[in-house]
Amino acid sequence: MKKLDFLAIGDIVSEPFIRLKDAYIATNEKDEDNLCMRFGDKIPYESATFVPAVGNASNAAVAAARLGLNSALRGYVGDDRYGKECLEVLTNEGVDTSYMVTQAGKNTNYHFVLWYETDRTILVKHEEFDYEVPTIEEDPSWVYLSSLAANSLPYHQALAQWLDAHPGSKFAFQPGTFQMSLGVDALKPLYERSDLFFCNREEAARILKLEGHQDIKELLTAVRALGPKTAIITDGTEGAYAYDGEQMLFIPMYPDSRGPFERTGAGDAFASSVCSALALGKPLDEALLWGPINSMSVVQDVGAQKGLLTRAALEQYLAQAPATYKTRPL
Repeated sequence: MKKLDFLAIGDIVSEPFIRLKDAYIATNEKDEDNLCMRFGDKIPYESATFVPAVGNASNAAVAAARLGLNSALRGYVGDDRYGKECLEVLTNEGVDTSYMVTQAGKNTNYHFVLWYETDRTILVKHEEFDYEVPTIEEDPSWVYLSSLAANSLPYHQALAQWLDAHPGSKFAFQPGTFQMSLGVDALKPLYERSDLFFCNREEAARILKLEGHQDIKELLTAVRALGPKTAIITDGTEGAYAYDGEQMLFIPMYPDSRGPFERTGAGDAFASSVCSALALGKPLDEALLWGPINSMSVVQDVGAQKGLLTRAALEQYLAQAPATYKTRPL
């Protein structure tokens, strides 16, 4: 078998996107925005779009494949029609499915996306699969770990042991909600083994157990102090930041006159594109340019994968970028 450039590990899910029109946003006493609808009523919706084979790791595997990497996914599906659909989508995208597991008696993860205006609220339920570390004949160039279910702590521990035994594989960590809720101590070996670590600004504060506004340089320094060689923090429309212990870099959003259509998958597109560029031999300052371009493209379509770019298309955006689109010291 051909050596893997990119092995993504994490849950895969199918999602219907339900576009709401009869709803509103209200802010509670904790300054949290809440999606609100009338209770006990029949509420019309605008449309529903079914999107299979998504989830952080699956999105990353598809992004890497479209960018030209030999990409695979280690994920779990049930022996139902949604599992079959997920495998078909991955195969059609050129993602190696030989590391996928179909588990009898289990349901494929199925979430509901409530899409209002340009953002979404996701109703999630992770099936508890019997996770095991895959057998891999030749070390992948990169292993990319993201969201897993609440029963996966032993799986994380086993993955950490595998990574320690295979130093030839570089490791990217984009923690999901459960992984962040476990706390740094529980996943300390993974933080310390990370060559790349991705989170957004709010997640960085949550991981570090900080409240209120935090200086981005302090956040970068504190996240990197947890162990990653390079910490990358995204900040929505404000751009993204990276720190590798020697230099702090800033990359703005890619300029786009169109507003976002639907924001799901922007973070996954950013992280996986930066990692893919590094896997293709790009230096960090150049790899950072890839992330915002794929994020910009993804938010123009429904779901986290439809707008993902090929390498040729991404490089065309790079060639057409204005002079202001560049990394610069922070």
